[in-house]
Amino acid sequence: MTNPQHPAPPATDPAFAPPSLGRRFGALVVDWVLCLLVSNFFANPVRDGWAPVLVLILEYGFFLGLFAQTPGMYVTRIRCVAWSDGGRIGVLRALLRGLLLALVVPALIMDEHRRGLHDRLTGSVITPAPRP
Repeated sequence: MTNPQHPAPPATDPAFAPPSLGRRFGALVVDWVLCLLVSNFFANPVRDGWAPVLVLILEYGFFLGLFAQTPGMYVTRIRCVAWSDGGRIGVLRALLRGLLLALVVPALIMDEHRRGLHDRLTGSVITPAPRP
């Protein structure tokens, strides 16, 4: 039996069930809207398509690295943790994950645990967030 505050690492939990793709996509939409709003402060996101992408990568690095959730993930009650131990992935791995996610294709190549190529390369997984 696992403690809800310290669940078993996803890699060793036979009962691990990933969140739905709808929740993941919903989180991405919320995060993308925030990135468009933030990028308006220093660029025109319509003309400068790199601006919101850069903000998304930095958002992932900061929020996933330190809190295991972006604002969109918080809203949809999911989080991104290390596959092997269920802990935070850290800022560098979160930045790499954001960069790979920005390439889109790695996110579309999923395994049976709904881990995209960007998750497998960074040793991360999306899990349901525990209720507060």
